[in-house]
Amino acid sequence: MADFYNICLDIGGTKVLGAIFDKNDKIIYRLKKKTKEGGDNSDSVEKVIISVVEEMINESGINKKDVRAIGVGAPGVVDSGKGVVLFSPNLPWRNYDIKTPIEKKFGVPFMIGNDVNVGVLGEYKYGAARGFKNVVGFFVGTGMGGGLILNGKLFTGNEFKAAEYGHMILDPEGPLCNCGQRGCLEAFSSKKGMSAYILQQASRGRETMLAENIENGVFKSKALKKALAANDEVTVEAVDRACHYLAVATGNMINTISPDVVIYGGGVIEAVGDIFLKKILKEVDKYCMPSIRPTVKLKTAELGDDSVIYGALSMIK
Repeated sequence: MADFYNICLDIGGTKVLGAIFDKNDKIIYRLKKKTKEGGDNSDSVEKVIISVVEEMINESGINKKDVRAIGVGAPGVVDSGKGVVLFSPNLPWRNYDIKTPIEKKFGVPFMIGNDVNVGVLGEYKYGAARGFKNVVGFFVGTGMGGGLILNGKLFTGNEFKAAEYGHMILDPEGPLCNCGQRGCLEAFSSKKGMSAYILQQASRGRETMLAENIENGVFKSKALKKALAANDEVTVEAVDRACHYLAVATGNMINTISPDVVIYGGGVIEAVGDIFLKKILKEVDKYCMPSIRPTVKLKTAELGDDSVIYGALSMIK
């Protein structure tokens, strides 16, 4: 069999992570690039995607003609059938057709899906959810994403809009979320939610080492890990609060779906997943039907930063 390659991308609010997979599904080259450098319009993000693909092809030394397909996970509501990003909260895309210009540029099939859906698919095919048929995924990052595998298939619902349970409302009078609602899981348990709590406490005169590490409304996961290791009181409170609401949301999803496994992924989990899982496990039984809980496993993702790129590979295959 002749050599061929698949190029897979994870498009975030601040970066594009790219990887080239060979025919044996091994990563032979990877690259990370910031997305903000070109400005705040759709074209600038598109240019960064194109530059990442071109740079990877050039630097890896593969032949452009041997690229078989490009797969992408992107944040927001994505029409996977048409290759259109309908809405993305952290990127400047509204009803944006990304498929057409990329296919025109590279002359190969282009597939795109919601990043967390794609990340959960990656864990299902290659990571912590292998061997399970029904999977609930919570990805804790700048925002809070969800992904569902039902009976062995990615469930995206009507018009690809399912699994937005980062916007499950847990307190109608809670903090305002980016989506416009109040008291969403994301408003409590994401980096943005935890950062807002930390800044609120700092504004009341409480000392916390994490406040100075918050830029553009979010902290870096490494800074969170450091603050927790130092037992920073406000940080511990923010994490306890985040895990409490994650436990409530997990219980709701367990009662609704009765999955085989719940997977926690994303940048926060990659940095401090053991701490989060321990706290969630301590509380989650309070919010589950006793008859359902024993049949569900709770695990952290195995692929780390690579969940989405492996999921993009799964879409291609």
